[in-house]
Amino acid sequence: MNVRRSAAVLAATAVIGTATPAMAADPSTSPSPSVAIPDGLYGAGDPTYDGVWRQSLTLMAQTEQSVDPADKAVDWLAGQQCANGAFPAFRADTTKACDAKVMVDTNSTAAAVQALAATGGHEDVPRKAVAWLKSVQNKDGGWGYTAGGASDANSTSVVIGALTAVGQQAAKVQKNGKSPYDALLDLALPCTGTGAGAFAYQPDKKGGLTANADATAAAVLGGLGEQQTNVHSDDDRASQSCEKPGDSEQAAHNGASYLAKTMAKDKYLKSALPGAEDQPDYGNTADAVVALSAADFHAEATASVHWLEANALKWAAQTGPAAYAQLVFAAQAGGLNPREFGGKDLIVLLNATGPTPEHVPGPKEGRATGATESDDSDDGLSVAWTVGGGLLLGALIGFALMLRGRKRRQ
Repeated sequence: MNVRRSAAVLAATAVIGTATPAMAADPSTSPSPSVAIPDGLYGAGDPTYDGVWRQSLTLMAQTEQSVDPADKAVDWLAGQQCANGAFPAFRADTTKACDAKVMVDTNSTAAAVQALAATGGHEDVPRKAVAWLKSVQNKDGGWGYTAGGASDANSTSVVIGALTAVGQQAAKVQKNGKSPYDALLDLALPCTGTGAGAFAYQPDKKGGLTANADATAAAVLGGLGEQQTNVHSDDDRASQSCEKPGDSEQAAHNGASYLAKTMAKDKYLKSALPGAEDQPDYGNTADAVVALSAADFHAEATASVHWLEANALKWAAQTGPAAYAQLVFAAQAGGLNPREFGGKDLIVLLNATGPTPEHVPGPKEGRATGATESDDSDDGLSVAWTVGGGLLLGALIGFALMLRGRKRRQ
């Protein structure tokens, strides 16, 4: 089977905390971290809520652009794993075994799987992590942020990305006869009414579904079985029609149509933070670019990535490595060169936030854009990228909601 290869996150890309009403930022730039920044970790801010996530996105963005990450950066990420295979957002002392106080989660675990699968080495770490993810799959086929939590679109999609990264077919990973794609279909809105074609993060208490742009970007990638580093292709899907979703692929197309229509005027998604509803959400816009490209809405993806090129560099500088990684993914998905993005080299900026990589190709070397590759092997690798991050994320409220997969419901 032909596949468009790529190696990075699916579905949830972190935009963390709030620096100002106009611009969401993660704690990577917080002036006073409450814990010491470990040697090998990217970002200068408190890693308590996002250490594994931002490290995973960084390593995926680097490898996607033919950068060989620093060995100590890869080792740090692998060393965060608990004995049961799961990853927490961060643990400062890895010499102590994980106990009940160490809060592991599906998003950190799935992101780490994708990053370590991309970098190579530490083969047992992704294997154990995937085994843990399978052990906590919900009866509806999906995953919540924490083990046993209600399934949500972001978490389910980032786990699909992890499964894809290690060559497993998500459709065959089932609980009670339900696959992750069944869980995503349960969260797809119909083609009529408010938010037609979008995805909800989770049902409300009465089972109702409310459109959520962040969840939609994640679910588009998840529904297509994608990882989060979409490779730009020349195919273009002009239709923005919504059709009753009989499968996850049609639901993903409907979700991409929703995003395209939502971004048609301004070319960006708006923040969901109270008091900032008229401000751009840079992270979610980057995620949406990846989702649009993965669904072959390339004209729309290109328009929005050019908006990011003109407007998002200040946000990324304030936010840290996860934001730079998101822009790398968006640039590649939108057909731009991450090494020449708004007059800046995103790879140089990203690398400067942490340990020096083992090797960095020159601007004219390596993979500048997401040129399509094909392969006839049936190895279960996916068709393109996002979470992401991938997919992987919308506006967050406060430090308690730091990871994109943990994004607030709208």
